[in-house]
Amino acid sequence: MSPDLLTAVTIFTLSLLVGVEVISKVPATLHTPLMSGANAIHGVVLVGALYVAASAHDAVGYVVAFLAVAFGAANVVGGYVVTDRMLGMFRSRRAPEG
Repeated sequence: MSPDLLTAVTIFTLSLLVGVEVISKVPATLHTPLMSGANAIHGVVLVGALYVAASAHDAVGYVVAFLAVAFGAANVVGGYVVTDRMLGMFRSRRAPEG
């Protein structure tokens, strides 16, 4: 195993553990702002996926680029849908007409 790969896997594993620990400590009142921040991060992921797509030169690169863009776009759209639903819980309801 190359040292670069070992370093990358170590950083990924540590960031995964830190992320789970941080998210588990977030109170319910902060989930909406956290989702908004996550949407911004997913936008950066989508830009990175588009960069991968621009540098693809073979069939495997095109497939990986397509999947990266599709999953990145799904994350962005899904994040905003969830945020909208969460904010909808705080909107005032109209009195029923009748």
